[in-house]
Amino acid sequence: MINWNRVSELKAELGEDDFAEVAELFLEEVEEVICRLKSAPKPAQFEQDMHFLKSSSLNLGFDTLSKLCGDGEREAAAGNYDAVPLIPVFQTYDASKQAFLSGG
Repeated sequence: MINWNRVSELKAELGEDDFAEVAELFLEEVEEVICRLKSAPKPAQFEQDMHFLKSSSLNLGFDTLSKLCGDGEREAAAGNYDAVPLIPVFQTYDASKQAFLSGG
């Protein structure tokens, strides 16, 4: 679910304090998109949202979420909006966030 090697790399590159800021910003930005997708989903924006979630997640080591969002991005790009896995994305984000915050 979490690529802990990526997390360790980022901590080493950024230092603990900067890593904490990056992680906090990531969680804020991702939660903003997740909340919008839950409350007011716009199929025309799914491809952009899934791309953002995929890229952000991959950068911070949320591998499972990144892969799921990549699938959603491809479906949205093909116009298959009903196939974008919103509920699994929400569930995977929640589980990934919990694992990340608990440190594994």
